[in-house]
Amino acid sequence: MKYYPREKYLAKIRPFYEATDLIKVITGVRRCGKSTLLRCIAEELLAKGVDEKHLVFLDLDSKELQKVRTPDELERAIDERVPKEGKIYLFVDEVQNVRGFEPLINAYRVEDRFSLFLTGSNSYLLSGELVTKLTGRYLEFEMFPLTYDEYEGMKAFYGKKREADSALEFSHYLQDGGFPRLLFLESEAEKKTYIHSLIQEIFEKDVRRRVKIRSREVFDRVRDFVIGNFGATFSLASLTDALNHAGIKTTRNTVRNYIDVLTEAKILYPCPRFDIKSKRALSGERKYYLVDFSFYFFLSPDAHINYGPFLENCVYFYARSFDYQVSVGKIGSLECNFIVRNRNNDYAFLQVAYTIFASPKTEDREYRALESIRDSSPKYVLTMDRLLQKRSGIHHVCLMDFMASQSQFC
Repeated sequence: MKYYPREKYLAKIRPFYEATDLIKVITGVRRCGKSTLLRCIAEELLAKGVDEKHLVFLDLDSKELQKVRTPDELERAIDERVPKEGKIYLFVDEVQNVRGFEPLINAYRVEDRFSLFLTGSNSYLLSGELVTKLTGRYLEFEMFPLTYDEYEGMKAFYGKKREADSALEFSHYLQDGGFPRLLFLESEAEKKTYIHSLIQEIFEKDVRRRVKIRSREVFDRVRDFVIGNFGATFSLASLTDALNHAGIKTTRNTVRNYIDVLTEAKILYPCPRFDIKSKRALSGERKYYLVDFSFYFFLSPDAHINYGPFLENCVYFYARSFDYQVSVGKIGSLECNFIVRNRNNDYAFLQVAYTIFASPKTEDREYRALESIRDSSPKYVLTMDRLLQKRSGIHHVCLMDFMASQSQFC
């Protein structure tokens, strides 16, 4: 089977294929495409003339290797597959399944004949010895489920049916989400079965097995609130007070810990707030975005789409997939949905809305925040509108067309 090459990520990793002194660590929520990315890397290495025997794969979630749980067992599994001579490209999928893997992986790195590629489904992978012992000796590449441009690209690659009406096509993306396997399932029943199984696996393997949850009721209420209100601004204090008023006794530290559990499992992504005038980060209230809409639909009793947060969520991960740093902008009493910054320290300011034409007040609200920013950086209003407005030199663009064309903000 030919694999869809997710060029956004391959382009970042490609310069380091041959590096034996740097461990390439690919992180991301389960089933977002990390294993397939490893296969794409292997295909490129084969095309460059690398002998297939020197490409060694270990999928620690596979039936064959699911009982490999200690460094000694992992070492035996590797050594059984590795030729005695020559350069080796070693791929270890879901390496966090082996507790205490770090010294062993470092030992292979020190041998200087291994180009190492690891994947992991949660932040614990980079929270322990790998960070403290390998400072400067590993590179993290964070991967997300398919953004809309990749969703369309993958459909075209495999000859999957696409709607002639791009708005209808985009609505399918919002409903289905970005887990790649869904593109190969036809019926809604099949998709729901797959998502139900996947999310249960994520909560079981990357949440409950790794963190001691003292109160399942409090954890479930925190989880349901934050996932159900993704894209909304709230503080730990307000959420803790709301739970206590509802009779769920808890503390701010417990709420913080449970939100951290969800972020470490790559389910939630925090978006910090930034005061544009004072040029400083703001503490307290923040927003969280959801790695895939399927988590929302899994917990929600209906399939209702609130387009405001859904479109913000799409833009947030679209920007992150291109390595933009993303924050929420504050300008006095006004809010700019996103400030994005690329690796060259170029900025852009973004407003996201379903439409600006609902009323004159709606248009004014979306433009006013951007017009108050005294900065020459590009400014965008991203909406679902086909008719586009010209005002104050601000770019008004159709959000789905902008993403489908892989356009950049700056």
